[in-house]
Amino acid sequence: MKERLTSWTKEDSAKPDVVVLGAATWSIKFHSGSSETLEQYKVNLTAIAVHLEKLADHAEVYWVLQDPVNEEVLSENRKMITNQQVELYNEAAVDVLNKNKRSSGSRVKLLAASRQAALETVAQSDDGLHLPEGTRNVGAMVLMNSLCNKLLRPIDGSCCQTFAPPNLLQKLSACIFVGSAAALLVFHVLGRNRHRRPVPPDVESLEEKKPATAAAPPGLTAPLQALCRMGVIMSYFYLCDRADVFMKEQKFYTHSTFFIPLIYIFVLGVFYNENTKETKLLNREQTDEWKGWMQLVILIYHVSGASAFLPVYMHVRVLVAAYLFQTGYGHFSFFWLKGDFGLYRVCQVLFRLNFLVLVLCLVMDRPYQFYYFVPLVTFWFVVIYSSLAVWPQILQKKANSRCQKCVKSRGLCSGLWHFGVLAKLLSLLLFICIFAFSQGFFERVFSVWPISALFELNGSIHEWWFRWKLDRFAVIHGMVFALLYLVLQKRQVLSEGKGEALFSAKISNLLLFLSVVSFITYSIWASSCKTKTECNEMHPYISVVQILAFILIRNIPGYARSVYSSFFAWFGKISLELFICQYHIWLAADTKGILVLIPGNPSLNIMVSTFIFVCVAHEISLITNYLAQVVIPKDSMALLKRLGAVGLIGLVWLLLSKGST
Repeated sequence: MKERLTSWTKEDSAKPDVVVLGAATWSIKFHSGSSETLEQYKVNLTAIAVHLEKLADHAEVYWVLQDPVNEEVLSENRKMITNQQVELYNEAAVDVLNKNKRSSGSRVKLLAASRQAALETVAQSDDGLHLPEGTRNVGAMVLMNSLCNKLLRPIDGSCCQTFAPPNLLQKLSACIFVGSAAALLVFHVLGRNRHRRPVPPDVESLEEKKPATAAAPPGLTAPLQALCRMGVIMSYFYLCDRADVFMKEQKFYTHSTFFIPLIYIFVLGVFYNENTKETKLLNREQTDEWKGWMQLVILIYHVSGASAFLPVYMHVRVLVAAYLFQTGYGHFSFFWLKGDFGLYRVCQVLFRLNFLVLVLCLVMDRPYQFYYFVPLVTFWFVVIYSSLAVWPQILQKKANSRCQKCVKSRGLCSGLWHFGVLAKLLSLLLFICIFAFSQGFFERVFSVWPISALFELNGSIHEWWFRWKLDRFAVIHGMVFALLYLVLQKRQVLSEGKGEALFSAKISNLLLFLSVVSFITYSIWASSCKTKTECNEMHPYISVVQILAFILIRNIPGYARSVYSSFFAWFGKISLELFICQYHIWLAADTKGILVLIPGNPSLNIMVSTFIFVCVAHEISLITNYLAQVVIPKDSMALLKRLGAVGLIGLVWLLLSKGST
């Protein structure tokens, strides 16, 4: 062994990339476990340790600790190999190599994985010396992880994986959060010193007189507090998914892990019923409830790994389409009714959608497209805004004011305005079809820098193409539904009073029957579908049927419109934060695994991690809503200046990101 190691250390010799070696068992056998042999073993190991260190300059060097034996089944010529002797030789190896590490920083690694596994399985050994194949595989797997994970960096594992050091943007993010905390501390200390002398109370009002001036600007403390809270939260994100602090475990799907939590949350949702403030179709409480239960289903779907079960996968795809349907419905309704195309409104929406994701892109070193849902809803908001804001702006206010002047032809006038809106929607549909049926054109458009920096993932636009194409019609379905509903509401076709059915009895019963049939038909189709590819091809065309069926079942009966689940509605208000936060502090390993805060107790672990996860999502929602008011002023000139600064910072960020790749 010494001669071979010596030959490898010569400058002109070919050197191995990995050296795995160990010795002890044969020495014990040949010399009957004598103490003199043990001493000679230490001397020999000390001599070759120098060569091992030289090899470690160019290769990975592992010294394998000896495995235990099953003394009862050892043959007579191996009886001298006892666990006591094996332990003495292992201790000698550890002592020699660690002594070298203490003196000169040894890079020789001790491999004890097989030995640890053998402690549990040595009783299964056939001859007492050689271990079962499964135990040997464990040692080999750990060795391969140690060698390969730091190079391949698999996203679904962290064993033996060294995490990349923070990059420049991550360091800058940390400096911003630390700087905010330092500034807040300074203001707090100054404020405390300023108020150290007690202020005498006002004799008449028995209230303390407030100081005329404050130590810190009155509008600065609260934003700094918000940034500090965000900094603490981001530190937790980083520790969970970018530092080797918490373990991750693999997902394993069973029907019980998906359906039992599903039943449980729906039972909870039914118990928390309240009356709605209004009984209109898709009122605010109802849409919050809708988003809430859908988000909870999606969370359970992700944590249980239910994407492996095709029928569940297809039903969850309908839920994602329903989110986009709501995007089209909500924004179209707002612009049609309010006519507010101002920059302030646009910036408010974009900030609320993107603030958390942009912070995570910096802190977690992930591309924007990685959090695919936010780019998706942001893209569609911009499309909706552009299609409705472009000339001619066709709004309900303008239609009403102009048609009122033409009393005799008011119906014809209103119809022309509605025809104009339909023309815009048809143009949008044509735009979607051109992109959908020409992948090459789509990829050329979104591969142009700097747009590509927003939509590329791992240097490819394919993920964005897949996500966009999968639900390409959902938003326009929502816009058309909103227009149809608002027209019917304006013409007083619908009965939206408390306890009243939406339509006449015959029509209501017919629509409810068709809705139930469509639900059953879709479930049968999803269960009979062969592959995800086949199902995904049909999904954009048929998902709207399920969505409309749900809306009708939920809104046609008057009593159903009059109540909502406050439990689901609460989650619906933070649904976006829940969807994004799950990536790193609930699922972890960028959604490929499950975060383990409490090892060895899966039930307690999921309860604790879920509680923290929900609290963090709620807190981020509060921070986002507050900062949206602070960062985006209503004054147009101030807003334009800030947009210019943000644009400059964004350009620098994109250039830095481009340079790093």
